Amino acid sequence: QVQLVESGGGLVQPGGSLRLSCAASGFTFSTEAMSWYRQAPGKERELVARIISTGGSTNYAESVKGRFTISRDNAKNAVYLQMDSLKPEDTAVYYCNTVLIKGLASYSYWGQGTRVTVSS
Repeated sequence: QVQLVESGGGLVQPGGSLRLSCAASGFTFSTEAMSWYRQAPGKERELVARIISTGGSTNYAESVKGRFTISRDNAKNAVYLQMDSLKPEDTAVYYCNTVLIKGLASYSYWGQGTRVTVSS
């Protein structure tokens, strides 16, 4: 079955950095786009960054452009989110996501999330 396991969250001071990792299994990782989402307390889940299967194209939310970098290692079935110049408003639970197409249906898979707290 599809599994996505995030790690790397924690407490960091404003201006600091964190690197999140997502280990994927149960599907052909190298053929699928991967995304990072986040959900702050009291807010809806939002897309942070997305990377296509080859890693050749990425997209970012305006709020993180220039500060966050999404990357992937298809040999390790892993996707990463390097977060620099962190701000208190980046505080959220971060989730790894992929959407798999099976016939006429699509299925969205989520990890359990990793919490990031940016505070002094």
